[in-house]
Amino acid sequence: MTRDNEDAPEGWVAGMSPDEFREASARVADWIAGYRSNVADYPVTPDVNPGDIAALLPAHAPEAPESMSAILADLEDTILPGLTHWYHPGFMAYFGSSASAPGILAEFVTAALNVNAMLWRTSPAATELELRVVEWVCEFVGLPGDFSGVILDTASNSTFTALTAARHRADPEIRERGLAGRAELGALTVYVSEHAHSSQDRAVIAAGIGLQHLRRVPADEDYAMRPDELARLIRADREAGCIPIMVSGTIGTTSSTAVDPCEELAEICEREDVWFHVDSAYAGPAASLPELRREFRGWERADSIVLNPHKWMFTPMDCSVLVYRDPEAIRAALALTPEYLSSDFEALDLMDYGLALGRRFRALKLWFIFRHFGAEGLRQRFRYHIGLAQDLVSWLDADPRFDLLGSAKFATVCLTAIPPSGEDPYEWNRRLMAAVNEHRKVFLSHTVLDGRYVIRVSISNETVRQETVRQAFDLLCEEHDRMCAKGIES
Repeated sequence: MTRDNEDAPEGWVAGMSPDEFREASARVADWIAGYRSNVADYPVTPDVNPGDIAALLPAHAPEAPESMSAILADLEDTILPGLTHWYHPGFMAYFGSSASAPGILAEFVTAALNVNAMLWRTSPAATELELRVVEWVCEFVGLPGDFSGVILDTASNSTFTALTAARHRADPEIRERGLAGRAELGALTVYVSEHAHSSQDRAVIAAGIGLQHLRRVPADEDYAMRPDELARLIRADREAGCIPIMVSGTIGTTSSTAVDPCEELAEICEREDVWFHVDSAYAGPAASLPELRREFRGWERADSIVLNPHKWMFTPMDCSVLVYRDPEAIRAALALTPEYLSSDFEALDLMDYGLALGRRFRALKLWFIFRHFGAEGLRQRFRYHIGLAQDLVSWLDADPRFDLLGSAKFATVCLTAIPPSGEDPYEWNRRLMAAVNEHRKVFLSHTVLDGRYVIRVSISNETVRQETVRQAFDLLCEEHDRMCAKGIES
């Protein structure tokens, strides 16, 4: 039996007509523009408890179609009150992810094109644009021309991909036989700073190496990895029959934005024939500033580097750039081509460079952003954020109620408040940060350094201005004084 369009349910085959789509798109664009214009009017964090939003959502999907008006109304009334607003000028927790207007527009186009850039032939332009944009990134941050790379989702995936390459270089037979099939090998070992990001731990778990074989290298007084301790640990592992396969240094640690001495780490890795990876997911874009290039000395000697434009380059989530000096080392670890994906084209297939087969057209938003802002426009914004961080440093430095920790090389400031005599500093600072965040005007995060509870202020949002940073400082002072007065009264 032949079916024609008249037999299909109304609206099922064609979906929205072009005119309906234009109207709906205009309404959504207007909503987005209004949200972005007014985001500072919202509390930066929601006043909800676990389960509150779920209680407002229907238990079952609707059987009948609903209008765009109804969907947008529920977005406004149900979803928005339960969001933390990462675009808010007061969002200074973690490392921000500030989606700029050109990045949002590029995501719109990306969704409309909906290409899968797994093979060159499934989207030639998507593949070739990605390779070219990664070249732009390398040039932008001053890396030499022998680096190439791909765009993955997050630094966790980029680090895992680098680790699989390091594992494969150490023993190519693991790819076929697995670690269990290579029981005669000594344990594979990986080395990170004690302040390294937890994505390193997750990569070690996922790669089958095991947390027991992750070595945490002690740091110095600036929270940077100690090369002498790294050399000592590698030497001890070799004597014990272990096989060191990767050292991961960090430029811009999550806790304090410390900088590991990559020049010295590279020397050790080259001497020991160990893969050298650099995690610069947060700070990497700042290498575009000539005045900060000294912080990145030695990273050009790495085997692989990760930097995330979705952290400090105004790119919507997700966009992680993994660059490397030996493409074949990355490809050989995970590449696998079933017959139904074989091709006669002599071209690079992005699916071979990482775990994922399906690949979003992430390069498009980075292309939009480079072209909209220009390299100098991006540098100007980084300098502005760094300047705001230095303003905060000067206010804290002049105030006896606070201590600074770390060097604030980039745009993240770490501080502790000095409590009244007899108060537990750890608990005092925990309560202070909670009190500041309770205002819902700014959102700060914390870490622990040298056993001290440390408040972090990270400045990377496109919307942040000096008055917002000053507001954060004033709230810290106000709540500090209120807590002191309350303690006296009690």
